[in-house]
Amino acid sequence: MEAALWYVLTGTRGGKNRARILRALDERPRNANKLAEALDLDYKTVRHHLDVLAEHDIVTDSGDDYGAVYLPSDRVQQRWETVEEIIQEVE
Repeated sequence: MEAALWYVLTGTRGGKNRARILRALDERPRNANKLAEALDLDYKTVRHHLDVLAEHDIVTDSGDDYGAVYLPSDRVQQRWETVEEIIQEVE
């Protein structure tokens, strides 16, 4: 899991936005539309990053595709200290 976090948040071009999304979801679970508004990002950009994060089991969703609410996965929540370390490096 730690390797996936480092890769997704620092080893790719969209890492900074994914870190922002992950931190926002830690504050409060949200759907893609609310994330786009809160982070001032395009909806399609947010959807792409959520798909990448979900593919690596970093976030989970509940609900249908459009209205799905996202939150950090249980595995990520257990390693939140590592997530914070990575996010600080990204910023």
